Amino acid sequence: MKSNNETEIKLRVTDVPALLRRLKKLKAQQIFTRTHEFNTLYDTPKKNLHRQGQLIRVRVEQPASRASQKHEPPRTEAKLTYKGPAQNKSKSARTPGQPRYKVKEEFELTLSDGERMRRILSALGLRPSFLYEKFRTTYVLKGHRDLKIEFDETPIGTFLELEGSPAAINRAAKLLGYVPSQYITETYGGLYIAHSRRVGSKPTNMLFSTTKKSR
Repeated sequence: MKSNNETEIKLRVTDVPALLRRLKKLKAQQIFTRTHEFNTLYDTPKKNLHRQGQLIRVRVEQPASRASQKHEPPRTEAKLTYKGPAQNKSKSARTPGQPRYKVKEEFELTLSDGERMRRILSALGLRPSFLYEKFRTTYVLKGHRDLKIEFDETPIGTFLELEGSPAAINRAAKLLGYVPSQYITETYGGLYIAHSRRVGSKPTNMLFSTTKKSR
């Protein structure tokens, strides 16, 4: 089981070809191939975990080339993740204009039987509260192996997720052409709700209308 404090930000990608060209120019190394992720968040009927800033997630991953044509993924190996409340929510401790990061305690373990874990969570009174999927490709930059660059294709657009120390995040973001004012600390769930409000649709789950094909 992995346990650590996770520090990360998201960056919105408005020009995918330009971003991929920049990654190539920086000689970014792909360490994990394009993978389809199907995520299920669990909560109590009264959303107690969400209200406390906590998260329990079951994630099923499979190579993008074998992604299911259905929203429901095969019951295969999965990852169970717990994330605690944000540790940097206080605005008084942050100087105006200073970069923001999302810092949370995270525990994660690999499951040999995702379906059995779903039954355990159900027995504990937890129910699926939000489903979302994306395609993720992971890169690292030469000389910056302490930082992961996650290239995420989602139903609401393309994003980069940078995970590492604040200093490493700042260096990588600058190399990729971003400034601190563009840092996003919202979850994909929060981004999906905001997107739904902008387009005037009722939020449900963040799923592709049809499974996205390989680039």
